[in-house]
Amino acid sequence: MTMNDPLIHRRSFLQRAGAGAGLLGLAGLLQDERLLAATLDPLAPKQPHFSARAKRVIWIFVNGGPSQVDTWDYKPALEKYDGKELEGFDKFTGFFANAVGGIMKSPFAFRPRGQCGKMVSDIFPQLGEHVDKMAFIHSGHTESNNHSPALFAMNCGLARMGLPCAGSWVTYGLGSNSRDLPAFVVMSDPLNRGLPKGHAANWSAGFLPGVCQGTWIKPTGDPIDNLFRPKDQSPEAQRGQLDLLAAMNRKHLAAQPAEQDLAARIESYELAYRMQSAAPEALDIAREPEHIKKLYGLDRKACKHFAAQCLTARRLVERGTRFVQIYSGGMENQRSWDGHKDIKGNHTQFAGETDQPVAGLLTDLEQRGLLDDTLVVWCGEFGRLPLAQKGAKPGRDHNPHCFTAWMAGGGVQGGVSHGESDELGHKAEVNKVHVNDLHATILHLLGLDHEELTYVYNGRRFRLTDVAGEVIQPILA
Repeated sequence: MTMNDPLIHRRSFLQRAGAGAGLLGLAGLLQDERLLAATLDPLAPKQPHFSARAKRVIWIFVNGGPSQVDTWDYKPALEKYDGKELEGFDKFTGFFANAVGGIMKSPFAFRPRGQCGKMVSDIFPQLGEHVDKMAFIHSGHTESNNHSPALFAMNCGLARMGLPCAGSWVTYGLGSNSRDLPAFVVMSDPLNRGLPKGHAANWSAGFLPGVCQGTWIKPTGDPIDNLFRPKDQSPEAQRGQLDLLAAMNRKHLAAQPAEQDLAARIESYELAYRMQSAAPEALDIAREPEHIKKLYGLDRKACKHFAAQCLTARRLVERGTRFVQIYSGGMENQRSWDGHKDIKGNHTQFAGETDQPVAGLLTDLEQRGLLDDTLVVWCGEFGRLPLAQKGAKPGRDHNPHCFTAWMAGGGVQGGVSHGESDELGHKAEVNKVHVNDLHATILHLLGLDHEELTYVYNGRRFRLTDVAGEVIQPILA
């Protein structure tokens, strides 16, 4: 290249050469602060704030609001007061104020399971075998009684859209352990029951770099758009196109360094190219031996769809994906755990779809030595009322005052229960746990201090837990 080359002139040469010395100094400072890798590659693995056991997360999102008193929070008082009115009850707690009925006992039997003697609903015959691995949180609470804002709160820390979700924060804080697969993957209900309320805003990167966005695996057809190279294009031609595009984008980025979306777009093109080789293999559960397929329930019609997703989650995390979220159920009412009508039929169906696959996931992770450093979370957006919602077959309305969640693996103490709801399971009463506390605990188990994991946006320092959140110390191993 000569001084007469149209791509560079004398002033540009001096400007770039002069900046070079300063950039070398900047690179040294960034390296000292462990920020250089993140500058060059936003998905490069990053060191946590402190040593921790968990390295990855699989979140079973029980979409629609599972009833705590019909699953994991045994309340014998419901049978004692069955049919009676709950005095002082605010009929606007749920969503249907004109359909409030009396106290309703659970239609399911509970019995003790595991060495810890945890009382578990009979709708979970196989998950009940794993209670000694689980830490139960019985005093969860949130603000909204409406699905969309409650989903945003559970995913993003606040009951409004536009904020980064937990998976994006974890990706931003820790990067990816795979160069060829997405760091954050989301799987939605595959039975044509739709996406959860709020759709992709539930796995949005918000104002974080775009590469932290969740990659949605489509339930039908090609799992990821443009996953396969066009048949009429050679590998060499595709590589040449990407190299040219990257060179043009980087030249523009050098002149506009504040355009973070452009940096994310450059990386997304490269990741998509690498995924064309790695993702088809990672997503191909047919490669698994028959005994593993049966362990998850792939041979059973009722649960094979969710079994496929749980098995895919295991294949992804063992190949380096950092965060996987699987939604059980789609839109509201009978298409999800939203049991306004016929709570018995609704929860029997969805528990039947998930019980064996999630139990198989826990067994498989443990036998592969992955459960110790994989955090498994089971949680929905809120709970349900201990009252009947009137109808031909009674259901239960939304309840933001109380929900149950559990965690297993990844530094969690098994066979313990934290917090308590009141006698009827109506409100969290002892050692109350807010959504922000839940997020603080998940981050802590990954070695991230929720108060230190921040991002400056519009002049304010944001974090997943907003201005609250305390780690739930009693459930830590």
